[in-house]
Amino acid sequence: MQRFTAACAQYAVAPMDVEENLRRAVEWVRRAFDESGAQLIVLPETATTGFTPNVGPEGLWDTVSELPGAHSEPLQRVCQELGVFLCYGAYERAPGEPRGTVYNSAALLGPNGDVLGVYRKTHLFPTERRANDGWSTPGTQPCVVHTPLASIGMTICYDGDFPELFRAEALLGAEVILRPSALLRSFEIWELTNRARAYDNHVYMVACNAVGPDAGNNYYFGHSMIVDPISRKLAQGRGTEEVIFAELDPDPIKRITYGSASPMIFDHLRDRNLEAYRGILQPGRSRFEPAK
Repeated sequence: MQRFTAACAQYAVAPMDVEENLRRAVEWVRRAFDESGAQLIVLPETATTGFTPNVGPEGLWDTVSELPGAHSEPLQRVCQELGVFLCYGAYERAPGEPRGTVYNSAALLGPNGDVLGVYRKTHLFPTERRANDGWSTPGTQPCVVHTPLASIGMTICYDGDFPELFRAEALLGAEVILRPSALLRSFEIWELTNRARAYDNHVYMVACNAVGPDAGNNYYFGHSMIVDPISRKLAQGRGTEEVIFAELDPDPIKRITYGSASPMIFDHLRDRNLEAYRGILQPGRSRFEPAK
């Protein structure tokens, strides 16, 4: 991993206005680059439409494009112009799959404009699941892209509640895990999951949350953050449109805490006791019943 600067651009996504959102996305990529000089920029989840589309899967399928496709092209061009890596969230119309098959995806674009990887959200929030009368189809694969900057994993929003996915990406070599989000739950959950996933796996978390309303009249609270592998917040957004950024150190786990010379002598991946995890890959449910 190199020493480099990562940035989050948190801004309001116009509900279901793809043309306007592509314009905004390009504008915010430029602003993030101008303000921070970042080599890696992260935008929110579903940045071309907003999270709740207020249409069914077929209507959403008609609205969005493939990845790569027509809707990725303006962002590919600005990456090439600025020479940056960019991760952004978008609903993805799946080529070759039945009409109405839409994934909630995150794309990583490279500084030459290529799409380096696409992650399809594996843990869909209950309201978005097509099986629950929602609009999204779940993905099934973790995604880690090895770049000259770092080995970069991608996750999306509700994925952050599931430590298994982050562990899988860390075991695939991720040094930095990105989390474009449109998170509505409490700030405490947002902060806890970002800091815990970073510390669990000794990875950097670059988590960009949307602000503003979507077509379902939900309102997102921002507070994007960048967290280091010992759970220290390096940058913290507010509840408004803005850019946050931080420099990532390529040798981050020599000290057990920040502001101290006390050595850190453990590694959460190396120190796992694999014998204790037998049977973990099986269906389950909480003993407590959630609301309907």
